[in-house]
Amino acid sequence: MEHEKAVKEALNALYHHPDDTVRVQADRWLQNFQGTLDAWQVADNLLHDSSSNLETLIFCSQTLRSKVQRDFEELPPGAFQKLRESLTTLLKKFHKGPPKVRTQISIAVAALAVHVPAADWGDSGIVSWLRDEMNMHPEYVPGFLELLTVLPEETFNYKIAARPDRRRQFENELTSQMEAALSILTACLNISELKEQVLEAFASWLRLRHGIPGAVLACHPLVHAALSSLSSDPLSEASVNVISELIHYTASPSSGGISAQTPLIQVIVPQILSLKAHLRDSSKDEEDVKAIGRLFADVGDSYVELIATGSDESMVIVHALLEVTSHPEFDIASMTFNFWHSLQLALTKSSLGSEASIEAERNRRQHIFRPAYESLVSLVGFRVQYPEDYQGLSYEDLKEFKQTRYAVADVLIDAALILGGDTTLKILYMKLLEANAQTGNNFQEWRPAEAILFCIWAISNYVSVVEAEVMPQVMALLQNLPQQVQLLQTACLLVGAYSKWLNAAPASVSILPSIIRILMSGMGTSEDCAAAAALAFRHICDDCRKNLCGYFEDLFTIYCMAINGGGGYKVSAEDSLNLVEALGMVVTELPLDQARSALEKLCFSVASPLEEAAKEDLDKKHARELTVHIDRFAFLFRYVNHPEAVAAEINKHWAIFRVIFDARPWDMRTMESLCRACKYAVRTSGRYIINTIGEMLAKIQFHYQQHHQPCFLYLSSEVIKIFGSDPSCADYLKNLIETLFAHTTCLMTSIKEVTARPDIADDCFLLASRCLRYCPHLFIPSPIFSPIVDCAVIGMTVQHREACHSILTFLSDVFDLEKSVNEEQFVRIRDSVIIPRGATITRILISSLAGALPSSRLDTVTYTLLALTRTYGLQAVGWAKQSVSLIPRTAVTETEATKFLQGLSDVTNGADVNSLIGHAEELSDVCRRNRTVQELVQAALKPLELNLVAPVS
Repeated sequence: MEHEKAVKEALNALYHHPDDTVRVQADRWLQNFQGTLDAWQVADNLLHDSSSNLETLIFCSQTLRSKVQRDFEELPPGAFQKLRESLTTLLKKFHKGPPKVRTQISIAVAALAVHVPAADWGDSGIVSWLRDEMNMHPEYVPGFLELLTVLPEETFNYKIAARPDRRRQFENELTSQMEAALSILTACLNISELKEQVLEAFASWLRLRHGIPGAVLACHPLVHAALSSLSSDPLSEASVNVISELIHYTASPSSGGISAQTPLIQVIVPQILSLKAHLRDSSKDEEDVKAIGRLFADVGDSYVELIATGSDESMVIVHALLEVTSHPEFDIASMTFNFWHSLQLALTKSSLGSEASIEAERNRRQHIFRPAYESLVSLVGFRVQYPEDYQGLSYEDLKEFKQTRYAVADVLIDAALILGGDTTLKILYMKLLEANAQTGNNFQEWRPAEAILFCIWAISNYVSVVEAEVMPQVMALLQNLPQQVQLLQTACLLVGAYSKWLNAAPASVSILPSIIRILMSGMGTSEDCAAAAALAFRHICDDCRKNLCGYFEDLFTIYCMAINGGGGYKVSAEDSLNLVEALGMVVTELPLDQARSALEKLCFSVASPLEEAAKEDLDKKHARELTVHIDRFAFLFRYVNHPEAVAAEINKHWAIFRVIFDARPWDMRTMESLCRACKYAVRTSGRYIINTIGEMLAKIQFHYQQHHQPCFLYLSSEVIKIFGSDPSCADYLKNLIETLFAHTTCLMTSIKEVTARPDIADDCFLLASRCLRYCPHLFIPSPIFSPIVDCAVIGMTVQHREACHSILTFLSDVFDLEKSVNEEQFVRIRDSVIIPRGATITRILISSLAGALPSSRLDTVTYTLLALTRTYGLQAVGWAKQSVSLIPRTAVTETEATKFLQGLSDVTNGADVNSLIGHAEELSDVCRRNRTVQELVQAALKPLELNLVAPVS
């Protein structure tokens, strides 16, 4: 009684107290209460109590549903009968509502059926029990119908803490009782006020995809009831759901597939096609039109392989789908977009047969569908047009409009793949001319023209670089466009997208200056337009670099104006990196002497502001004042592919790098930017940078020990990759490895410390994996190898995704050492470290499968366990047996444990990761089925109890 009173008071506070703090406390108390054992009885009592108000009933029904789903194992053996009786009584009590309460009770009964074998419900399971209850108590049929509806839905509800074996049994039990369920529903059809509810229940059972023959369903009363309801006004939502599920059912392999379901398809499809006229009926309710559009889309998506044959019958469906695509409401039209994509894939894919016959059939089909895709291009283009009130669009509306444009772009790409890009371009160009003619041939109404230019941009990858009929006219038109922001932005994007065409055009050299003028105009219009222009500039310099080699000075002038804000340019610091990359590509194409001179100019323009800043107090500078320039260095070092020239520049400007390293080693943003620039200098220059590398590594070692910046570790990874096998670098690389790893292992002596420094853990173990691959001769024999393995074991259960992945990948690389290093001495050292720790590592890996790590890490953990087992064979299986034996048999049965261990044993006989992953998933599901079981398993496996052979030094 005290608990019941406390629940009522808490609910009253939650819904009615004026103080937010009190409401939050009440909510927290109620959530905690739902996890208690007392919640069973209290929720049950209050639901049976006639004085309980609606708030109490809803909360208690949700609580009882949740308890049955997640905590059924809390109840003593034999509690099933009493619980079923109570739930049945409640289902009868609330058969007329409130609907929310009735639904929760129905789900609770369905969840109970998932937990309890069919035999406990009587001879034939819950469906027969339900039929008997309905026969004995016809007045409660609405409540029982809802239970019949949710039963199949709960088959795939993983909130229910059932074991995987039991879940499969329940699915089999339901599919075996499908005919009985449909007979109950058929009987209920006679009660006219229940028709909608009956059809919803039928749709729910169809989702089981059980193989009832098409001929049986084709003449089934439930199917005919659904089809006859399609003519109702307003349209029956339940009937639409049934027909939709029938369509999916006929295409499902488990139902026998389309060939086995032909009789049913021949009944359904004509009925749907008869609704085509409603698509253009302005008097029809929009929701009804949307439902009809959904049915047409379902037909197209499900029968696309049949439609792709190009038969007369399939073309009727295609024309109906074009009708849906032409609907003015985008939400309705876009339902067909997936069909056009699937049809394109079906028409362009390869199939069995001789190459000549395959090509002939593909051409035949594509010829049949060309008119449909030509119509499609015309139908979707207008949807990307800016609305008249575009300036008043909210952020969310603008975001939705952009999503619409990209969805239409995907459809145009599908059309281009069938028609060819050049043909699609011609269709769009004719639309552009029409739009221009309608506005007096001067683009004063810019929106239609911008929309078509956007469409031309969308298909750029599919227009041939030798297209000579339309693209020259498009490029000429671009030069006469009015200076409207959105129009100019799209023009800039289009220019960049057709950079390969510009490079191949016969008049490329004469066209490029006028094109660059368009981009310069874009850079001075708005920030968004400048961003598009900078991106286009990068594409053009990439693809037309040979033609632009003679214009470096002009390009450099544009670059300087853009990054300095001269000439009214509005290029942001981030977008300016596109310009840096662009010039880097052009410099790459120059001969070495000219490239040196050009790169020197570029680097000088970048270094000058840094040197000016260094004359002042660098400590007081905002990081962005430095990183904007350092990032430009990084892009130059990355994209100028002249190793000697880059090495000369990093050597020349090392002094300013050194000053920044020493002045701001505490500043993560500046150090990340600086290390990125150094990384690309090392990657591009290779051996040419060897004179600078020693001092660079010295800076890394010194500052890492004081400031622990993760970026020092990833820069070291790049150095190891380039110089790891170089004998002349062995001494200082060995010193680097030992210094960095020794300091890192001191930082991370517990899982708490690893959790506090996930970035360091991530970069540390990426570096360790690099060392295994590129300099095992320096890493494995070193005294730091054993401590870094211990550090990995400590961090295996870190929750940070990237850090965890790096740690597990490093351990996998250690176990798989023979794949990369086939030297006996290294394998012996590896074994001397791993074997004493094998039982602990295995226990933590199994604990990770069982809930110590999120289920999203299952594949990575499984592969690590596979690598361990593959290397250590039956010894690893023995470690796994020790670990699994710790888990109580109430959590994991002997059969479930044996299945998992057998999967590991199979690995020792050559099975791959795919065979093991199934067993790992099953063990994971069993151990995570509810919080109580998961906590029990983790308490048994103790993943944080390390039992390491030696302390981490």
